[in-house]
Amino acid sequence: MPNIIQLLPDHVANQIAAGEVVQRPASAVKELLENSVDAGATEITLVIKEAGKSLIQVIDNGKGMSEVDIRLAFERHATSKISNAEDLFRIRTKGFRGEALASIAAVSQVEVVTKQEDEEVGRILKIEGSEVKACEPASAETGTNLMVKNLFFNIPARRNFLKSDSVEFKHVIDEFEHVALAHPDIHFILIHNQSEIMNLPEGNTRQRIQGIFGKKYNERLVPVEEYTDVVAVNGFVVKPEYAKKTRGDQFFFVNDRFVKNSYLHHAVSAAFEDLIPHGVHPGYFLFLEIEPHRIDVNIHPTKTEIKFDDEKAIYAILRSSIKHSLGQFNISPTLDFENEVNFNAPPIQKGQSIPKPTIQIDPNFNPFENEGFNTPKKNAPTRDFPIQKAGGQFQWTDLESHETSKPAVEEKNSEVCIQLNKTYILSPLKSGMAIIHQQRAHERILFEEYINMLDGGNAASQQLLFPLNLSFSPSDAPIILNHLDDLQILGFDIEPFGQAGVVVQGIPIHMKESEIEPSLERIIEDAKNHRDEFKNTPREQIAKNLAKSSAIKVGTPLEKEEMLHIIHQLFACSMPFMGINAKPTIVHIEGDELEKRFG
Repeated sequence: MPNIIQLLPDHVANQIAAGEVVQRPASAVKELLENSVDAGATEITLVIKEAGKSLIQVIDNGKGMSEVDIRLAFERHATSKISNAEDLFRIRTKGFRGEALASIAAVSQVEVVTKQEDEEVGRILKIEGSEVKACEPASAETGTNLMVKNLFFNIPARRNFLKSDSVEFKHVIDEFEHVALAHPDIHFILIHNQSEIMNLPEGNTRQRIQGIFGKKYNERLVPVEEYTDVVAVNGFVVKPEYAKKTRGDQFFFVNDRFVKNSYLHHAVSAAFEDLIPHGVHPGYFLFLEIEPHRIDVNIHPTKTEIKFDDEKAIYAILRSSIKHSLGQFNISPTLDFENEVNFNAPPIQKGQSIPKPTIQIDPNFNPFENEGFNTPKKNAPTRDFPIQKAGGQFQWTDLESHETSKPAVEEKNSEVCIQLNKTYILSPLKSGMAIIHQQRAHERILFEEYINMLDGGNAASQQLLFPLNLSFSPSDAPIILNHLDDLQILGFDIEPFGQAGVVVQGIPIHMKESEIEPSLERIIEDAKNHRDEFKNTPREQIAKNLAKSSAIKVGTPLEKEEMLHIIHQLFACSMPFMGINAKPTIVHIEGDELEKRFG
């Protein structure tokens, strides 16, 4: 019987290894940037074309490679970082397995130009699919210039699985940000399709965060600093009022290596307990320094996961250090036990008399008008409310069958409505009572209006007295620019401004100026986290976000006219009984049920 087990050829083994290390262009970007950091570079330029599919180029001013090193660097398991197994637990550099360059060269066309400082000439090496095509002297600057061309050119099936350029470039930016955040002392430049996306000069961590995510982050950051024998913690957390419903600006670095760790994330969330609502996630940029022998970074091919020898101690230290910082900077409530508040009254001057306290009584005060039922006032002034006044009576719909039926409202009560707890609109029916959730109802109204606008044409716009300039991070700006046409249809007068910003001169008539930036940021967050991508089209998601931002909120007092507008327009919607969050807008209480309650 013939033998069936055989050794794989080197080029096949390299391609299999590449499947673990190089999953997409961003994977190659990560490995190459980390190599440049390990080479001692103080300036690193990343040049990308077609999201890295056609070109990934990393230029650094590091120490370069000799003629022997440049050849060995592309062999499997060739590394300058370790010489025995014990060295794995003393690693402080980025790459160390010796697989990255060999894996990249197995699935692309690679060209390297490098020179060491004490050499007069450098070397150029060309590799195609693991096969060396040339290695010869060349003129070069000190450092390394490495180009990866036509990624997966020899594995068409892998190339076909790559996403669109916008998605792949988003992953490239993520890896670039991870390395740049971990090394603020290095000057980083990112160029995509001949356009400079980011230019991050050497600085400190706070400056680097602002350079990547915008200057607005300066006022959002709370510094964290704690040094113990177990771990040193420093960095920043984002103030509670800027916490988001989606996981976005959350970065952990252990010994300057970006890692993902749900246990540590839970420690941060625990520190924010009672400061942010349930389901909202805090932002943070936290750097942990720990002795290498106390961690294991060799448990995942991309080294983004990590194991600690004492997770519970690190959890407790991280949580307490963040709580201390939040208290120290008056973010969370604190008690001052040294100050007796009973003696804070100002001293009485000589000859000064203390006036008797007076109490003013309003005999017309009605507690139910402000705290409970909001009964409409006669001739009350109306506020600038965006819903157009509807004429005539509305047709009620049967709540069970969702089919239009004869008017269920008694003729004499057709214009009766009461607001309860600044949240619900109560209206009597012939068969009982309808309770309408004012925020959900208005969201449904606006959502369907925005959808109709997107399908049918431009909406009316209100011009701002002063144009508003908004800047976004280089990774967020393209998302807004991709949706400019839809935003303009919905009533935004918005144009690109600078490299990563927009100027807003007009907004939809339903929107307040204070809601502009939160609305656009919500669109960005949903796009970045692919939220509801299987439930809604991008246009529907934009309409939903704007409806949530522009709708009246729970706690807003309404006049009778405003309540009637909501009722009329809600029942003109195609789905009046269901809010855009899939929760009911109306609760129908039958008369029989009321009778039972009083039975």
